[in-house]
Amino acid sequence: MTTIALCQIPVSPDPSTNLKRAREALAAAEGADLAIFPEATLTRYGRRITSLAEPLDGPFVTGLAESARAHGLAVIAGTFETGGDRVRNTAVAIDAQGAITAAYRKIHLFDSFGAKESDLVEPGAEPVVTELAGLKVGLVTCYDVRFPELARALVDKGAEMFAVIAAWGSGPLKEDHWITLVRARALENTMWTAAVGQAPNPAESSDGYGVGRSMLVDPLGVVRADLGTGPATRLVEIDHEWTATARATLPCLEHRVL
Repeated sequence: MTTIALCQIPVSPDPSTNLKRAREALAAAEGADLAIFPEATLTRYGRRITSLAEPLDGPFVTGLAESARAHGLAVIAGTFETGGDRVRNTAVAIDAQGAITAAYRKIHLFDSFGAKESDLVEPGAEPVVTELAGLKVGLVTCYDVRFPELARALVDKGAEMFAVIAAWGSGPLKEDHWITLVRARALENTMWTAAVGQAPNPAESSDGYGVGRSMLVDPLGVVRADLGTGPATRLVEIDHEWTATARATLPCLEHRVL
């Protein structure tokens, strides 16, 4: 068993506020091996990200690493990382000793539904699997979840769980898309999938990002936990024996032809 904390926090435009909220969630996650936060935990989306982006040794990630070490658990969180002309939308992985084990730069940018993330963000190029809490975790960021080929690439790199972090935009049927896509990636790959989104935050922003609905989905696509829409930190269990049972029942990865 591996215990995961799904940390569905509201995200403010202010990085210091978000670091405080993340630290509070980590304190509430006692007993977890790994805590997962949303995409863009550093700051909410908007043109501000170009001025608020930080290097990975900046105060936000350093503060997360200090808290990871203090609480003895690994952390995955979304930040905006300084780059060239544009920033990088980065999922950073930190182990229980506070060391960065990986930084995944979002490959598929959200140039859809009237948004154009690529105006501000440069895309990454490489799928990333990192070991945290004794588990090989494949990193997926928001719009990436619409691309099954990325999930399969993570399987081929040895992933034992998907961590999907998101700042999922609200809108007609968008919440249905989120639930369907997260379950599909879990089911078609017989893979535990921990998906964490931002809690809605109407008091601090009206931009529509954050529908909540963080979930743990098992290898047969069954939703084992759903946090709804409000702020929450919930501990859930990854049962590795169930993965083996599910794959014996549904050996679709063995049946791949292409």
